[in-house]
Parts: sequence; structure tokens; C-alpha cells
Amino acid sequence: MAFCNKLGGLLRQSISTGNAVSANSPTPAMLNAIRCMSSKLFVGGLSWGTDDQSLKEAFTSFGDVVDAKVIIDRDSGRSRGFGFVNFSDEDCAKEAMNAMDGQILSQSEDD
Repeated sequence: MAFCNKLGGLLRQSISTGNAVSANSPTPAMLNAIRCMSSKLFVGGLSWGTDDQSLKEAFTSFGDVVDAKVIIDRDSGRSRGFGFVNFSDEDCAKEAMNAMDGQILSQSEDD
């Protein structure tokens, strides 16, 4: 929450100085920079049978995957249907995002 408050303050400050919004884009430049600085991808719509290892294997062809984590429901112990893949390089993350957006990883009998 503190990060969100800090980010909001920085965005408000950059907008108030007038140099963050261009005539062509109403999106603050700082927000665009933050979007491009991440090597961690959110992966949604995972099948219930997807585990950390299969998620990592699905993305290794795009570059060095530091880690891949499927988020598990703490009460049921079942996948919540999404996870995160962390790359060592931003360019690899961008390539993976462009190539895998909307793709199906694999079909599982658990679905």
C-alpha cells in the first residue's frame, strides 16, 4: 500500500509540473516508464493443473526465467488460476508477453 501511495504522489507531482503528459497521449510518461521497467509478468487464466514447473517450462524459450510461481489458495490448496513469471531481462519479458498473450499453455484433465 505504501508503494501505491508513493507512486500516486509521484504521478501527481509529474502531472502538475506539466512534463509528463504529451499532446498525443493522455497517459503520464512516468506510468509508461513503470510499465516498461518490469521483467515480471502476470499470467492469468491458467488451468487448475498448472504448477510452478510447467509454468516455467512454458516460458523458458523466451529467455532466462528466474522463477515462476502459480498462486495457490491457502484454504483449498488449489491453484487460483494465475501466476507470475520473472525473467532476468526486460526484453525477454516483453517478447514473452507479446508472443504468449492470449495463448493456451496446455490442456489438463483437471479442468
